[in-house]
Amino acid sequence: MAHVPRVNAARRSLLAAGVVGTLAGVLALTGCGKDESSPGAYGFPQVTQDDKATITVWVDADRSKAVDAFRKAHPDVALKVETYDGSANGSNSFRTKVQLFDRAGSGWPDVVFSTQNNDAAWASQQSNGKQAFAAVLDRGLVGSGVLDGFTTGALDPCTVDGKVYCLRNDLAQVVLWYNRKLLDDFGYPLPATWEDYQALGERVAREHPGYLVGTVGDPWTPEIYFWGSRCQANGITGPRTVTVRTDSTECRRAATLVDTLVRNRTAPNISVFTPEFVKTYADKVLMLPGPAWYAGAIFHNPQSLDVPAGQLGVAAPLPWRGEEPVTGNVGGGTWFVSSNSRNLKAAAAFVEFVTTADDYQVALAPGYPAYAPAAEKWIKQQEASGYYATDLGPVTAAGASIWNGWGSGVFSQEAIWAKTVTPAIASGRRVADLLPEWEQAIRNQAQVNGYTVK
Repeated sequence: MAHVPRVNAARRSLLAAGVVGTLAGVLALTGCGKDESSPGAYGFPQVTQDDKATITVWVDADRSKAVDAFRKAHPDVALKVETYDGSANGSNSFRTKVQLFDRAGSGWPDVVFSTQNNDAAWASQQSNGKQAFAAVLDRGLVGSGVLDGFTTGALDPCTVDGKVYCLRNDLAQVVLWYNRKLLDDFGYPLPATWEDYQALGERVAREHPGYLVGTVGDPWTPEIYFWGSRCQANGITGPRTVTVRTDSTECRRAATLVDTLVRNRTAPNISVFTPEFVKTYADKVLMLPGPAWYAGAIFHNPQSLDVPAGQLGVAAPLPWRGEEPVTGNVGGGTWFVSSNSRNLKAAAAFVEFVTTADDYQVALAPGYPAYAPAAEKWIKQQEASGYYATDLGPVTAAGASIWNGWGSGVFSQEAIWAKTVTPAIASGRRVADLLPEWEQAIRNQAQVNGYTVK
């Protein structure tokens, strides 16, 4: 089992004090008019600063509560809030809008929330001679005490060439969700490895046809099965370099597992967000590998599976036999500060608050916080609800087990899989046979985006 970082009580107190102190210090400067706009003060050129300037914040609808919590805690900070789609489902709206502002030379928001983990790959780079949109955060704009509080690896998608360009809102680590009541009723043991999981799927197909142990119809399927198998299909090694290799043992074994479960119909090629999925499998989901947010979005959701209290259990990410467990990640939002902001201090205070403060991350946030002290409290609050059949320790363990060999490039792995592999599965082809085509599609998309492919 991968080491899970634990923050002792003294350390938590220091971190909490550091966050509060940082916010207080930052916001106290709002009215003093002190000019700290010298170029490069935080590792990038700055415009003249105005500590009283209104900051414009872009959020999706789900993050409106974060804005409300900040306003309640800091009513003296002037905010202008604009709601957009958060670049959800690969819309790329964040990048498209920034490119328009770059051409106009004005209009950039001060803070942006994105549902995508690959935005730092482009937002950290100059474009057409224009300054990179994302402000560097770890050169004094955000304190090291705050940055050190994030779960190990959580800021990897935000880090380019050793600099941190965004803060993670939440993690979406993959775990094994299962229905403990069904598992007990059928007399099945909980799988301890991916090999056990595949064998259980074969047994379920024989003994309880119609029940499922997984799905493969969503574009994040590779992030569940291939990322967790250490398949190096997405090895981002630099701002414009990527290693793509799908002919490895790690990729082939994941493909064989998926093929086996698709063929015996225990992992149907269906999206978990379709009416068909709910209608057909509402009471037939034995287990489902998937991100932490499946709990609220699918299982404990009256519009989806609506699993009764006391039935849903969770297990840590499965290892392949003889290996240490690693896992994938499906989503988890990011917060950016614009390098063009006229009020960097207020913008930084905002992103610190919404990623670390209990007022939002513990009390209101729907997903597992990326900030470790908040995540610990969030887990305890979820367990206290009485809904789950097991403790949620495996979710915490998974948060520190995300494999760092799968990167966050400019291009979307999910879009490539959805276009290349998903329809081929629907036509009856095996994923094992599709690996060369998947690799070539990744290579082509990477090269279109200016990557050197190894």
